[in-house]
Amino acid sequence: MSFWTEEQEALRDSAAAFVRAEVLPHLQDWEDAGSVPRDLHAKAAKLGLLGLGVPEELGGSGGTFLDALAVTEAFTGAGASSGLLAALFTSGIALPHIVASGNPDLVDRFVRPTLAGETIGSLAVTEPGGGSDVANLRTTARRDGDVYVVDGTKTFITSGVRADFVTTAVRTGGPGYAGISLLVIEKGTPGFTVDRALPKMGWHCSDTAELGFAGVRVPAANLVGAENSGFAQIAQAFVTERLALAAHGYGIAARSLDLTASYVREREAFGKALAGNQVVRHRLVEMHRRVDVARTYTRSAAARYVAGEDVLVEALHAKALSVEAAAYVCDQAVQLHGGTGYLHGSEVERHYRDARILGIGGGATEVLDDLSARLLGYAT
Repeated sequence: MSFWTEEQEALRDSAAAFVRAEVLPHLQDWEDAGSVPRDLHAKAAKLGLLGLGVPEELGGSGGTFLDALAVTEAFTGAGASSGLLAALFTSGIALPHIVASGNPDLVDRFVRPTLAGETIGSLAVTEPGGGSDVANLRTTARRDGDVYVVDGTKTFITSGVRADFVTTAVRTGGPGYAGISLLVIEKGTPGFTVDRALPKMGWHCSDTAELGFAGVRVPAANLVGAENSGFAQIAQAFVTERLALAAHGYGIAARSLDLTASYVREREAFGKALAGNQVVRHRLVEMHRRVDVARTYTRSAAARYVAGEDVLVEALHAKALSVEAAAYVCDQAVQLHGGTGYLHGSEVERHYRDARILGIGGGATEVLDDLSARLLGYAT
């Protein structure tokens, strides 16, 4: 029995066909260029892929997070990279706070055009030297009449080079979690600069930027939700972000397993197929086991989330399981492909590099394990 409904299976088929037609012929060129073209967003929007989980009345495609999860699995299953997903679906981290705020002006100016593929948004939380320590961010926003004056720096910002606007975490109050707000800052605002594009180990086609803010005057109307409520908004959105990253992990692991299983059946060494060796077959079984556990657990947590349950801990576990699965499976895929797997441009090489960021993005594994310890009552 399939986990997916008939409608979701049809959606998966449509998403996979999109990848085969619009992504795979160009993916290596985009990887080498370090960016995904803007028109890909418009093409994905026409199929309703960008707005899944966002109500139609707000410019979305309707459905739930499970529909978005189905598309993520279809993309990786068809051969898309984790970096491609990060670049094309950055709206998944840039918009949820705005959608949840229900602010009709912000929805009209930022949500609708982004889900239509006309604009690109990003989320800016991380700062140099801060990493996952959101509570101690230093970018400030001082109220001056009907504007906020923003000063600071953000780094490791996904789609920060291409973004038309950035949902930005700023300090509007005192120290700690309670003094954080979210402001939407538009590209072209005086004092807002893309200081540099950051080259990376993986996610090559997903541009990453360091952003600077020097006396940037942002309309107070661009405040998302209530002032000083930013951390709660960020924490709420982290659940779906971490489940989405989990899907990246087990997705590229599953794809790497499929590629490897095919390769070892065809590749001969010492007079027989590699799959004729017991050690190879057992390695495939272990790869499958790790993929299946991560996928099953993540799907279950996602279903419970959609049903309205609190799955904060489960989302943390799902991400950790998928990070481990991706790290192991993609490593073994390269090993079993031998020299072919080590060549630049081979698909398993790409997945191997992309897997490494998953234990860092959305909260480093060590930080999230400590959060889990506190939530489970294990911390003293």
